[in-house]
Amino acid sequence: MRALRILLVIVVVLGGIFVAVDRAAVYFAESEAAGRIRITDATIGSTDVSIKGFPFLTQIAGDQLDEVDVEITGIETAANGRRLRISRMNAALHDVKLADDYSSATATRATGTAVISYEDLTEAASDGVAVEYGGNNKVKVTGTVDVLGNPISRSVLSTVTLVDGHTLRVHADKVPGEGIPGLEGLVRQKTDFDREVGGLPGGLKLQKIQPTADGLEISVTGTDVKLAA
Repeated sequence: MRALRILLVIVVVLGGIFVAVDRAAVYFAESEAAGRIRITDATIGSTDVSIKGFPFLTQIAGDQLDEVDVEITGIETAANGRRLRISRMNAALHDVKLADDYSSATATRATGTAVISYEDLTEAASDGVAVEYGGNNKVKVTGTVDVLGNPISRSVLSTVTLVDGHTLRVHADKVPGEGIPGLEGLVRQKTDFDREVGGLPGGLKLQKIQPTADGLEISVTGTDVKLAA
């Protein structure tokens, strides 16, 4: 019995050491991965990586991870000559295959959410235009136009849709004209606009866009998603 107790103690101790080593390896790998993530034709602010599954060491030995959760903040690209910033993006990447001595990784499939704040959407809109949440899945767009030397400001409720799976379109439901000829066209030149949403990791595609109080929430999904280079 004494020998059995000693054996059990040794197993528990070794198991604890293995868990500690495994978790330390995960922490190191997460830090390394966060620093290596790159996106083509875009700059990023910060990244956070969380590797799921246990044990980690057996996953790394097989050059494949079960799931990796990634959060990227401040993804910046150019859209129609103007800066477009994705405030943050969260993605769950599944069956992540490691290659090139762990310098690159590709996820078999991924799902996630990207958010564009109204402040960042305002920066991407035309000069002198402000965008904010309008309630009921709409955005409120305010712009000022010049009519015969007189500045006229109008606010409109607009619908935001996805076009061709990569472009967001802001289109006013109705423009109050008040009988002024040509006013609606002038206002729409300011308040209606398309902006391509770039800067996502290769393989991710936009699926659905939804205005919320915190910004435009965009569902993303993809296959063969490259998250490091």
